[in-house]
Amino acid sequence: MKLHFEDFIYGSIDGSVTTFAIVAGVIGASLSPGIILILGFGNLFADGFAMAAGSYHASKARNQFIEMKRKQEEWEIDNMAEQEKDEIREIYKKKGFKDELLEEIVKTITSKRKVWVDTMMREELGLIEDEKEPFDSSVSTFVGFNLIGVIPLIPFMILIFMGINTTSESFVYSVISVMIAFFLVGMIKGKIVKKSKIKSGFYTLIIGGIAALVAYFVGYGLHFLVS
Repeated sequence: MKLHFEDFIYGSIDGSVTTFAIVAGVIGASLSPGIILILGFGNLFADGFAMAAGSYHASKARNQFIEMKRKQEEWEIDNMAEQEKDEIREIYKKKGFKDELLEEIVKTITSKRKVWVDTMMREELGLIEDEKEPFDSSVSTFVGFNLIGVIPLIPFMILIFMGINTTSESFVYSVISVMIAFFLVGMIKGKIVKKSKIKSGFYTLIIGGIAALVAYFVGYGLHFLVS
């Protein structure tokens, strides 16, 4: 099994945002720290598993689709070779190649079946085969979701363990810790996609903050309505 960093980041962002949104919503509803932990950990494992399962099935479905298209291209090359050569010729003609150089490119590509199929998959269909195993992607998503998603709950666990049952104080520490987590995860994401790490950090921080504010005011509003 191999952990994939991009899936880990995807899971970690979702985990931290959704868990903190639950914390904010429960705080808004003025419920106890114990309820926060119950709902928070319930979300971590249930939603984390759902995301991992979704990642697995999506990755598997994509691999199956690509495999189906590859077999289709292989059949067309075996049974409609001249037409497929014309398609290669047209693809590279649009790239600016012509005359003898164009014909040499067509000859080179079509001389090796795998290269021919790979080129058709990439250039005609826009499909690039993913070497990642679906199971590895799902595990990476689950680990990221739970490892980073637990951060908003840590202050509540510590203060309850210390016998301090002050929800507001726990919430302040939760806000600080999760905001730092949002920013760091965003920076890591920015590094992966080769974008500004600072901008990516603030973007993730803003998205997470908006989700938390929405959840907080929904919880506060519902508490006000039913009380």
